[in-house]
Amino acid sequence: MTGKIDSRLKDLGIVLPTPPAPVASYVPFVVSGNLVFISGQVTIAADGLKFVGTVGKELTLEDGKAAARLCAINVLAQAKAATGGDLDRIRRCVKVTAFVNAVPGFTQHPEVANGASDLFVEVLGDAGRHARAAVGAGSLPRNVAVEVEAVFEIA
Repeated sequence: MTGKIDSRLKDLGIVLPTPPAPVASYVPFVVSGNLVFISGQVTIAADGLKFVGTVGKELTLEDGKAAARLCAINVLAQAKAATGGDLDRIRRCVKVTAFVNAVPGFTQHPEVANGASDLFVEVLGDAGRHARAAVGAGSLPRNVAVEVEAVFEIA
């Protein structure tokens, strides 16, 4: 039986990827009590890294938003693994942090982060509304435009 969140993903035309394995000394998620902490997810797609570069230099604000959306899809893929494949166990998206690889003086980090925030609300409805930080970074791993981490409450 397909769950409510899986059905919503299908309606939105979103296919969650197989979550990538970590490339360093960390785990992709930690479950502690009823919280799942998802490690930072970057702009990896089935055919490799996307949105490589700096927002405000090689990449536009719209590219940054699309990059954040891709990161959020990867966050949900990790959340699916953390919930044993049952995304309906998610009760709420609690906190999201978006790191934006941007030029000095860039001030639209919140608009970039909206790419992730909007995706969580599209998929989870009101349970996708969350506390958030949008942070500028001088660089990110592999020179990706955005990295997103999140905390979810689960049943």
